[in-house]
Amino acid sequence: MLTDKRILLIIAGGIAAFKSLDLIRRLRERGAWVTPVLTRAAEEFVTPLSVSSLAGEKVYRDLFDLTDEAEMGHIQLSRSADLIVVAPGTADLMAKMANGLANDMASTLLLATDTPVLVAPAMNVRMWEHPATQRNLATLRADGVSFVGPNEGDMACGEFGPGRMSEPLEIVAAIEGAMKVGPLSGRRILVTSGPTHEPIDPVRYIANRSSGSQGTAIAEALVAQGADVVFVTGPADAARPHGVHLVEVETAQEMMRAVQGALPVDAAVFSAAVADWRVSSASDSKIKKTKDGLPTLEFAENPDILATVSQMAEGRPDLVVGFAAETDDVIENATAKRLRKGCDWIVANDVSPETGIMGGSENAVTLISDKGAESWPRMSKGEVARQLAERIAKTL
Repeated sequence: MLTDKRILLIIAGGIAAFKSLDLIRRLRERGAWVTPVLTRAAEEFVTPLSVSSLAGEKVYRDLFDLTDEAEMGHIQLSRSADLIVVAPGTADLMAKMANGLANDMASTLLLATDTPVLVAPAMNVRMWEHPATQRNLATLRADGVSFVGPNEGDMACGEFGPGRMSEPLEIVAAIEGAMKVGPLSGRRILVTSGPTHEPIDPVRYIANRSSGSQGTAIAEALVAQGADVVFVTGPADAARPHGVHLVEVETAQEMMRAVQGALPVDAAVFSAAVADWRVSSASDSKIKKTKDGLPTLEFAENPDILATVSQMAEGRPDLVVGFAAETDDVIENATAKRLRKGCDWIVANDVSPETGIMGGSENAVTLISDKGAESWPRMSKGEVARQLAERIAKTL
């Protein structure tokens, strides 16, 4: 998929730099040419010799190297690649990129380039969550920089949370997606995500605990496979995926209209936790507590988005995937749901409170199709998304 593609790989200083050695190997296996750039801090974690040996190319390190400037100046180096990949992308280098600093080889290349840039962040969880880093992230995204990760998990510093660099194969998939060379190139896929909020009055609503993180992960995994993704999301806590056609909605009725507006598509993945009911007559004013007792709320059924698309007589997607969040008899209930809705696959999971899955960073799913039920081991939501995207690519 990456035959003769030229990747400029910038390795910054962090413990995750060791993963970049495997990343180089994976890219070379796929036929890519890798030109490595090491920051001074990166040399504390990996050696120029090991990087050069794996890449089969010279390592660039110094901004003011007379030989390098005579043979290939940093301006030319920054523009000779098909894609620039920063892995790991440290907080320091991201800050330099966001603020236009250029005081070493890596930051100068990134400022001088007109080539697309993909960053795989890696840092301590507190550094990642710091407002300064999040501001820099927003700035870089607005500038058109793409991101893969970070993942959640244990860190070398002993803390747990978001900040781990994505695994090499995840980065390879993101590189293929950035170059639109994945197996889903030319395919248009709809993904719904997050909860819906059904208003009771201007300050209250009915909702659920869905964070939207699994939907975001699925959209990112499909983009990494080269798909053109329409991402319809309710008011989720999770960050919105990069590289998608984003449609923000609030209610189930709005989501239904957005889904219909996105059709036709080759496949649809309905991971949103859509509210089954809404208040039939939401109040225009805040409902006050009175001496007359509790207010009476009358409910109406929301549109069944999954069933509507699954049972379309014309223009039905080639593959329709639903989700079933269950607390009891997971496989039995999800199997019945697939038949009732008419979708091709159901991704079922147990969201009982003791599992920690609803709103958590991991998932344990069972893929149900006409071939039966296939249970997957518990893994990160990013890995679930990657495996599901690969399965979709093989099916379409």
